[in-house]
Amino acid sequence: MSHHAKYLIGIDLGTTNSAITYKRLKSEDSICSLAIPQFFAKNQYESKILMPSFLYIPSELELTLSDINLPWQSETTVIVGEHAKLKAQTTPNRVISSVKSWLCQSSIDKRKALLPYQAAEGVERISPLEAYTYYFEHIKKTWNSAFPDAPLFQQKIIITIPASFEPAARDLTAEAARLCDFEDVILLEEPQASLYGWINNNENWRDKLSIDDTILVIDVGGGTTDFSLIKVEDDNGNLALRRIAVGDHILIGGDNIDLMLAHTLQQRLLDSGQRLEPWQMQALVHSCRNAKEKLLSDKSLNEISVSIPGRSSNIFANAVSETLAKKDVERIILQGFFPQVSITDHPKANPRSGLSRFSLTYAQEPAITKHLALFLSKQAEKEQSFVAPSVVLFNGGVFKPKILRTQIMQTINKWLEIEGKVFAVELENAEYDTSVAIGATVFADALQGNGIRIKGGASHSFYIGIESPMPAIPGFQPQTEALCIATQGMEAGEVTTYEAETFSLIVGEPVEFRFFAANHRVNDQLGDVFTNWEQAGLIELSPLRLTLSADNYTNGTSVPVHISAMHTEIGTLELTAKSLENNDQWKIAFETIR
Repeated sequence: MSHHAKYLIGIDLGTTNSAITYKRLKSEDSICSLAIPQFFAKNQYESKILMPSFLYIPSELELTLSDINLPWQSETTVIVGEHAKLKAQTTPNRVISSVKSWLCQSSIDKRKALLPYQAAEGVERISPLEAYTYYFEHIKKTWNSAFPDAPLFQQKIIITIPASFEPAARDLTAEAARLCDFEDVILLEEPQASLYGWINNNENWRDKLSIDDTILVIDVGGGTTDFSLIKVEDDNGNLALRRIAVGDHILIGGDNIDLMLAHTLQQRLLDSGQRLEPWQMQALVHSCRNAKEKLLSDKSLNEISVSIPGRSSNIFANAVSETLAKKDVERIILQGFFPQVSITDHPKANPRSGLSRFSLTYAQEPAITKHLALFLSKQAEKEQSFVAPSVVLFNGGVFKPKILRTQIMQTINKWLEIEGKVFAVELENAEYDTSVAIGATVFADALQGNGIRIKGGASHSFYIGIESPMPAIPGFQPQTEALCIATQGMEAGEVTTYEAETFSLIVGEPVEFRFFAANHRVNDQLGDVFTNWEQAGLIELSPLRLTLSADNYTNGTSVPVHISAMHTEIGTLELTAKSLENNDQWKIAFETIR
C-alpha cells in the first residue's frame, strides 16, 4: 500500500450497476458511498450512488450538440451511466451493456473490437477490455474531482469480482484497472464481500451466528449467479469465518430475466400481427429491464406500459407499446428462474445448435434453484447427500422483493426437512445494491488489522496439462494429463514445489500451457495426476500461449525442470519452472480465484 494512502476504497463494478464506497484510513469513521456524476442532458448532470454499467457511443453530431459537461470538464467519445442506460431503449445499437459478462466469455478474444455486438452502421466497435477501462476511468475522474488532495492511484483499492470468474477474466479486470492508474489493487470475491457488508450493518452479528453454522451466500447479479459456503468456526473462544466452497461460473442473472420478459411481450406483439426488427428487440429487452425494476421496487405499482421506437425515422412515430403487469413479472421469475425443485433435480446439458447468432453464451438451464441443488450436492462429503446450510444470505437487486427470497427459503427448507435437518434461517440484508461495495471497504480495513477476516485461501485446486510421451502415430494426438500444482485452500504467500518428477520445458519457441481447475476436490494433493481429467470433474481454463526466454539455450531446447507454485497476496497463482542444470528459472503467472 502506498505510504501516501489516506482512504480505503471498495469498488463493485457490477453487470447492471456499479457502486463505490470508502472510509478514511486509520479512523473510526463510518463507510460512505461516493456519489457518481452522470450526464443526463445538454449541460446537465446528476450525481447518484449507483452508476448503471452502460456505455453509449454517440454520433459526431450528438457530441457537437450535447455539451457533455461533467465536474472534471472532460471531452469524451463514450458516455457512461444513466444517459447510456436510457439510450438503450431508443438506440440500442449504440449501447454497450453486460461488459462484465463479455469479459468472461471464453469463446472470444477480449482484446478484439466486438462491442456493441449489433452495432449500427458507422459505429466504431471497442473491445470488452477497452469498455471496462471506461468505467474505471469515470470512477477515477469522479474520485480525483471529489478528493483532489488524495489521488486515487495512491489509495488502497479493493475491486470485487464473481467468485466463479475464470483466471483470464480476473487478469483482464486487474489489467483494465492498471490501465487507468489503479495501482494498489486487490480482487475480492463478491459473495465474501456481501457477507462483510452484512457484518458491517449488523453490530450484533455474532449473536446471529453460532459455531458450526454453514452460511450459504446466494448472489444473483445482472449477469452471473454466485454460490459460496462459509463455515463459522471456533477460534480460541471467538467466532471465525472460513470460506469452504464456491460454485461454478453460471451465466444467469437479471439479464436472463429481462430477455424472458422481452420474449413474452414479443409473442404478444406477434399474436397481434406486429413483427419486431432485431434492433427493436434489443430496445425491448432494455425497456423490460427498466419496467421490471420499477414494478419490483414500487409496491403501489401494479402494471406499466413498455414502449419501444417504431420503424419510422422519427423514433416517436409508430411507437410499439405493451403492458407488463407485476403479477406477470413475479410469475415469470418464480416459475422460470426460482421454481421449487427437489435436491436431485440438477441442470441437464442439451446439445447446442451448430450455428447461432453471435451473443453471450448463457447457461442452458435458467432455473437457479436447480443450479443451487447441484452446488450443494457437489460439495457434499461421501456420507452426505448434500451440504446442509443453516443460514442463508441473499445479495443482488433481484432479491429486493421478499416473495423471491421466501420461495428459495421454502425450497431449501423442504430439502432439509426430507433429510431430517433443522430449517435454515435468512440473514436479513438491508443493502442489496451496495453491500458488495461496502463489504469491499470492510475487507480493506480488515487487511489493516481492523475487524474479522474471512479465511479460505484459494477457492479451487489448480492443475497444469502435462503431455505424455508417445511416438508419432497417424491420427492420434499425445494424451494430456492434469497434474495438481496448487491445492484448494492454499493460503496467500504459500509456496509448494513438486520434486517427485522431472519435466521437460521447451524454451525459445512458441508453446501452449493448458490449465484446469476444480472447486469440489478438497482432498487432492500436490502431484496427483488425472489421465481422464473430464471424468474427474476438472474444468479446462483458457490456455496460455507464450515464448519462454532461451538466453542460455538454443531455441527449441528441452530443459529439465521442477515446478513450484505460489499463491500470491493479490490472488494470482505464480508458477516457476526451475532448471536442474543451472540457476535459470522461468515465471508462468495466471490469475486465480482469491
